[in-house]
Amino acid sequence: MSAPLTLYNSLTRSLAPFAPLDPEKGVRVYSCGPTVYNYAHLGNLRAYVFTDTLSRVLTWKGYALTHVINITDVGHLTSDADAGDDKMEAAARAQAKSIWDIAAHYTAAFKANIADLNIRQPSRWSVATDHIAEMIDFAAKIAPEHCYELDSGLYFDTSTVADYGRLAGSQDDTREARIEAVEGKRHPQDFAIWRKSPPGEQRQMEWDSPWGKGAPGWHLECSVMSLKYLGAPFDIHTGGIDHREIHHPNEIAQNQAFCGCSDTGAHFWMHNNFLVDRQGKMSKSKGGFTTLQSLIDAGVHPLAYRLLCLQAQYRSELEFSAENLAAALTRLKRLVMTVRKILPELASGRGTGEAGGGAARSADAVAPWLQRLDEAVSDDLNTPKALPILDELLADKRLSAEDKRDALAAFDDVLGLNLLALTREELRVRPANATLTPEAIADRLVERQQARVVKDFQRSDSIRDELAAAGVEVMDGDPLGWDWKPAL
Repeated sequence: MSAPLTLYNSLTRSLAPFAPLDPEKGVRVYSCGPTVYNYAHLGNLRAYVFTDTLSRVLTWKGYALTHVINITDVGHLTSDADAGDDKMEAAARAQAKSIWDIAAHYTAAFKANIADLNIRQPSRWSVATDHIAEMIDFAAKIAPEHCYELDSGLYFDTSTVADYGRLAGSQDDTREARIEAVEGKRHPQDFAIWRKSPPGEQRQMEWDSPWGKGAPGWHLECSVMSLKYLGAPFDIHTGGIDHREIHHPNEIAQNQAFCGCSDTGAHFWMHNNFLVDRQGKMSKSKGGFTTLQSLIDAGVHPLAYRLLCLQAQYRSELEFSAENLAAALTRLKRLVMTVRKILPELASGRGTGEAGGGAARSADAVAPWLQRLDEAVSDDLNTPKALPILDELLADKRLSAEDKRDALAAFDDVLGLNLLALTREELRVRPANATLTPEAIADRLVERQQARVVKDFQRSDSIRDELAAAGVEVMDGDPLGWDWKPAL
């Protein structure tokens, strides 16, 4: 029997039972996607591991799913409010490229990250610049009652909707400090719906509108695309917790102005917390941010980062460090090695319960494990609770190999670790600066072992040092039986 799904709604700051608003339409989810002016850092990518976990759990529980992720290629300024340059324009100038080339490059890089993390494709990728006409129509509808025009653009008057900023919770100085002053705004929280191109300046991306040539504000695109593809109201809107303070309250205000009602656009608003290093929130603005590719270049399999994310509840802060990442990689290795020992039993016929007196295969044997998995993830996507259940499953000697394989398929569906397919060899990612091939490393380790057998420890140590200089850490006595790994 499936456990009831309970999710945390940021709008009410409480857990609540979840059911689709319209069962015939299934579950409709909109996720704030990347602004494609740079590579996504690991903190950005945590949001998509969370969203993928949500979509996997919804599918696991039998719901039809429509999932939209947007691609922001215009309108996002260097501040979260209405000041600074457009991030896309700034990146294009810095790299002496067209915005369209910038957008194409970083969109492709982001989608490669998604694939590396075993994140499922959404039902639709929705690109902001494909929807400019709809944004202008949306703005024109709400402008008479909710907007005013300044020399710099069209602004939304937040006093025209009830309960503005409810999603953000208490209003404090920290939030206000993120909203930079724009001359002529009626209220500090008012935000741009349309930004006019400055006189005498031609932007790479600009369009004609009733308010002059310019570009849409960042918040407008999500209202337009979510309502277009999912209808109103839809079930769930996701994003990082930083969106909870400004971007999503502004989106809600637009939705309420458009419908002339109190609906926020989505029934549940869900937010993942920050990935933090020891200096605080991970951010591109600090410089030196860590990308997924930088982990791969260092020899770390990307699913180790996925596992690191799953080890924390999505609403809690997650500390990123080399030590935490190495521990996650070791845990992944343990899982893979255990699964690799199970699968040969199936191939040989020893794991079916029909040979060697093993346990008989039955749906009854698997059902309790699936129920425990279901109960864990139904509790607000509690993946830290699900992972120990996976460990117990693999250690249970009463289960046949076939039972374990069938249960593992379900855990893979929900957790996305790809354990039934991932191999030990694939976990040894070759660092970008590696000077030795895996075959050459294996040959050197054979030489080293031969030297140790004849007690030529000077030769053994010399080979170990040579390998270390080439970025290979020799792992004598490793309990996992892993004789070497890329040095981090």
